[in-house]
Amino acid sequence: MGDARRYHALSSPFRMKRGGQLHGARVAYETWGTLDAARGNAVLILTGLSPSAHAAANLEDPTPGWWDDMIGPGKAFDTDRYFVICVNSLGSDKGSTCPASVDPATGEAYRLTFPELSLEDVANAAHEAVTGLGITELTCLVGCSMGGMSALAYMLLHPGSARTHLSVDTAPQAQPFAIAIRSLQREAIRLDPHWNEGRYDDERWPEHGMSIARKLGVITYRSAMEWNGRFARIRLDPDQREENEPFGFEFQVESYLEGHARRFNRQFDPNSYLYLSRASDWFDISEYGDGDVMRGLGRIQVERAMVIGVSTDILFPLEQQETIAKGLEAAGAKVEFVALDSPQGHDAFLVDIENYSRAIGGFLGSL
Repeated sequence: MGDARRYHALSSPFRMKRGGQLHGARVAYETWGTLDAARGNAVLILTGLSPSAHAAANLEDPTPGWWDDMIGPGKAFDTDRYFVICVNSLGSDKGSTCPASVDPATGEAYRLTFPELSLEDVANAAHEAVTGLGITELTCLVGCSMGGMSALAYMLLHPGSARTHLSVDTAPQAQPFAIAIRSLQREAIRLDPHWNEGRYDDERWPEHGMSIARKLGVITYRSAMEWNGRFARIRLDPDQREENEPFGFEFQVESYLEGHARRFNRQFDPNSYLYLSRASDWFDISEYGDGDVMRGLGRIQVERAMVIGVSTDILFPLEQQETIAKGLEAAGAKVEFVALDSPQGHDAFLVDIENYSRAIGGFLGSL
């Protein structure tokens, strides 16, 4: 199996919003479909906190991607028509320069010497990758979850760089509930003795901290309705319980979360997780509107937009998507607002493919 991952070398120094800079940095990306002669059929996808650029299978890497059912010939992101790009966030350990990367100045991993990261930096790095492909205007800029906030920054910082916008389950700023959850996730990692101020290694890895952080995430990515429907109060069979373990797992939902945490644990660098989590908290579009969210959104110029949210999302509540829709409309865009009732909560865009596919495919098909 080949690697579909490509790399774009960022400008050096790459200057960051909060004052730091990177030398010799890069971002990873993957593509599907063919860029037309006019370079006018490009669609860029910016991801949530943990996904890689491998959004779907392609010729070089046939393994399923995180949005596999959405991208391909005849799918919502129709690769017979569009050239689809997915960029891995700066700061993520899935191929882009991140805290686990080697600092060329020292020859050692950055760890906590990595500069403070903002979603504006993520946006600027993605924009450099797109312009590196010779694309001056995207047909559509798509942002999911954290990537939706990065997409808002992208359009603000690079006016005219996207003709239309697809906003998926995101927000114009982090709300206190989301900040509180992410703060707890970071605390769980930092309190793990193996975290060791960011100086862990394969032998001493902050397993417990990452496990709790992931469990907290999974709980908030879904809805109470879904937890009730899937698990109710079903208990584990006696042979599945932790014998002689005081307060050990007793319910199926506990075991489910443990499985999720185990699968995630060594798949993501803890310091990268901390940096991207904090960047999500810091993002606030009102900074671009003299402290006013609507005024910040009012500075974004796109022709058309579709804003999708789900009523069961507790992390990025539906009213936040409504705010984005109203703000873009007030700025002159033709906006469609889609409120879905998927029971899966924030993760619905990864699970309720039928409804998201209909909305996104309909929007892209009409461009």
